[in-house]
Amino acid sequence: MASSSLALSRLLQLASTMLPVGAYSYSQGLEWAIESGDVHDLATAKQWISDALHIYQGSFELPVLHRLYQAWQAGDMQAVNTWDAFFQAGRDTAESLAETKQMGYSLCRLLNDLNDLPADFMAKINALHEPSFPAVYAGVASVWAIPLPDMLQAYAWSWAENQASAAMKTVPLGQVAGQKILLSLGQQLPDLVSQSIALDDDEISNFAPSLTIAGCQHETQYSRLFRS
Repeated sequence: MASSSLALSRLLQLASTMLPVGAYSYSQGLEWAIESGDVHDLATAKQWISDALHIYQGSFELPVLHRLYQAWQAGDMQAVNTWDAFFQAGRDTAESLAETKQMGYSLCRLLNDLNDLPADFMAKINALHEPSFPAVYAGVASVWAIPLPDMLQAYAWSWAENQASAAMKTVPLGQVAGQKILLSLGQQLPDLVSQSIALDDDEISNFAPSLTIAGCQHETQYSRLFRS
């Protein structure tokens, strides 16, 4: 029971918006969707975020995070590097690739500053070359004994919460509207996590054309609050 409670505390820490990795500074194309008028109110914001959650997160990011977690658990650093490279290759805009590398770097730096993790684990973390955020996140979750489904759901929740926050700031939407979005997305997460775990390697796909176009357009957007 004590071990389970500690894992929950560590999971909440990883999922917290206070985690100093800079996630709040990215919109992942949502800012362009707002600029273009595709997202302009509560209904369209909820639809955009939900679509991105299912089409991209559930089909690409979560399944890769799953495999990174398994690789860390097995102590297979070759597999960690392989899936990290696979994930980075799937970040199909310059901003999205820079985002995951920056967040990965920030999480690595935080772990070194915390000075609370096993030395052998930290040696492996520090040996990674410009790792993505999921590669480091999965490693921490593994060493903290956070169960796989819980890790995936918390990761997806953090992403959804950041998207809702970006919509609240930029559409703009009120706090109640933001909570309505999160209430709806939260209901979808358990099934999404189960589906992502069940995917085979050859079913993993980052194909989300509207999201990619929004990310590309954001790179030259005239006025921006966010870095992606």
